Amino acid sequence: MTSNAQHTTTLTSLPLLARGKVRDNYAVGDDRILMVASDRISAYDVIMSQPIPGKGALLTQMALFWFEQLGHVCPNHLTGDDPLSVVTPGEAAWVKDRAMLVKRLRPIPVEAVVRGYLAGSGWQAYQDTQSICGVPLPTGLQNASPLPEPIFTPAAKAEAGEHDENITFEQMVAMIGAPLADEIRRISLQLYTEAAAIALTKGIIIADTKFEFGLDANDQLVLMDEVLTPDSSRYWPADSYQLGVNPPSYDKQFLRDWLGTAQRDGQPWDKTAPAPDLPDAVIAQTAAKYQEALAQLTRSR
Repeated sequence: MTSNAQHTTTLTSLPLLARGKVRDNYAVGDDRILMVASDRISAYDVIMSQPIPGKGALLTQMALFWFEQLGHVCPNHLTGDDPLSVVTPGEAAWVKDRAMLVKRLRPIPVEAVVRGYLAGSGWQAYQDTQSICGVPLPTGLQNASPLPEPIFTPAAKAEAGEHDENITFEQMVAMIGAPLADEIRRISLQLYTEAAAIALTKGIIIADTKFEFGLDANDQLVLMDEVLTPDSSRYWPADSYQLGVNPPSYDKQFLRDWLGTAQRDGQPWDKTAPAPDLPDAVIAQTAAKYQEALAQLTRSR
């Protein structure tokens, strides 16, 4: 099942900067990065041992789709250069269709999370406090309820292998300053609002998403990393949406649901590494969810 999948890249012509949960980043000079999306998949901040065939290429195509759709909102990190132009011919197979050649930026250590619906950790927080990250919400909302308007709920980025920490906007201001925090909130809400409207015309509800930003050499704010993919967003099919229940999703919720029943060494998995081995059926179904999301999103209508 995973014979054609790419778990880890091994480029030797460029210095490796870092391996993330999904992407392998290589330095191209001092001012660019080759971001290669592998077929790795993670859940609960644990990388699975088995990759999902085709996932990296699908994520890259979807990110490029959204960068094009939303380029008028704020600058993004794409250089416009061909990723194949910076690797050797023998390495082209590692890079083709799954890489972006991007500007090297100073990352901002805050994830810009926008929520349009109650779901996941947001639903849990609402039940406990009737708020999310310090943002108060009306009484009487249910699981999967649309919010009166999208809300910005930042998270502090954690070290590799650790969980990101939800923070209030006031904590974000203390970290990076009010002007930058205000700009990130404004742009994030606009990005989400426009993307959600586009997706809805394709029969997809984007319940929530997270953005990442960096600063260029002129201190200009730039949208970076992936954007609005099923790895960073909660995608629901609009035609099966139902208030009060977790809708079926195009993202990796299918994998999370299976992991909730999985065992390691005869015990329920405790969400720490190593993860249980994924059965072929789970790998295939997860791959199908990603493929369906891209097909639905990019179809003509």
